Amino acid sequence: MNPTFHSSETGDAVDRPAWGAVFSMALGVFGLVTAEFLPASLLTPIAAELAITEGAAGQAVTATAVVGMVASLLITSLARRTDRRHLLLFFSLLLIVSNLMVAFAPGMATLLVGRVLLGVALGGFWAMATAVTMRLVPPASVPRALSMIFSGVSAATIVAAPVGSYLGALAGWRTVFVLAAGLGAAALAMQFLTLPRLAPAGATSLKASLRVLVRPSVGLGILAATLVFGGHFAFFTYLRPFLEADVGAGIETVSSILLGFGLANFVGTLVAGLLIGRSLRLTLTLMPLLMAAIAFVLTASAPSLILDAAVITLWGLLFGAVPVAWSTWLARTVPDEAESAGGLLVAAIQFAIAMGAAVGGVIFDTSGATGVFTASGLVLAAAAIGILLGVKPRPAVSVA
Repeated sequence: MNPTFHSSETGDAVDRPAWGAVFSMALGVFGLVTAEFLPASLLTPIAAELAITEGAAGQAVTATAVVGMVASLLITSLARRTDRRHLLLFFSLLLIVSNLMVAFAPGMATLLVGRVLLGVALGGFWAMATAVTMRLVPPASVPRALSMIFSGVSAATIVAAPVGSYLGALAGWRTVFVLAAGLGAAALAMQFLTLPRLAPAGATSLKASLRVLVRPSVGLGILAATLVFGGHFAFFTYLRPFLEADVGAGIETVSSILLGFGLANFVGTLVAGLLIGRSLRLTLTLMPLLMAAIAFVLTASAPSLILDAAVITLWGLLFGAVPVAWSTWLARTVPDEAESAGGLLVAAIQFAIAMGAAVGGVIFDTSGATGVFTASGLVLAAAAIGILLGVKPRPAVSVA
């Protein structure tokens, strides 16, 4: 006889874990995150073909992040009466449309509209991912299911930059976005076949999120997280132009370096649990501090392919622990309002991506990659100091 468990949100009885549905959501996350960061690996050819600056092309990342931030805060309130299955299918459809609009964009305007649609899909999907996952499996299997979902992010980190830049050189950047649309179509088909009907449950309101934000420990932590992610994405968005223009790396070399970055990032995610187990506060502080040091090394030293490749790989390793550390901080700090706080963290990360790409673009067009990396290092150093002085995570709660 199949075990029966009850959703903590709805009380609906489910006969067995819906692992196929969980995998379909992981595939959706993979497609969304891959599409979000493809422009970072294709800035140079996009800018050249559309006759715009690389800084302007970087605003494709900004547009997605800004809309994703707003969507993550509002979607649960605006769609409180909509079946979650239908919403997730809609977001996957938006992923397909977005990538096709970018692939066939005649100019900057169409490109930005396509990226805005991606922002809606990204923010909406992420806002509901955890709550939906908790309704697909029994409570004991939730950690495993969430690990599957977040593995889509790690896989996208490995694939988006190196594969995007390499395929862009072989077949053109437009072809890369057509392939990304195909990935969205695969996610949509899998979700259509596996996702059960998910009646709407209690929605998180914007007012509840604001109540969480005004708690002193939460507000300061969210601000620090915003600085850390903003410093990282300013660096990451303009990494390829730096490697090509300053270091003189060819496309094969750039792809290899970005692949090393992605693989190191994946390893960093795996070892984060060990670091956090020793000291969450030290992990939160040390990662941005070391990333700031790397940024200053890149700006202070003469371009060197071997040195730059090594420190960029190290950056990927360090940043791998950052999302895991901040998610752990959130779970320990706001256990009573985890859903509301989760929406705030997603919004903060999207805001950081937007500001990192937008401000980084302005600095890049005036001061080049050296200016961007200097600003990134200063922001990360400020974040590390703020975390050390003001963010005091609660200890882990042991379960008997």
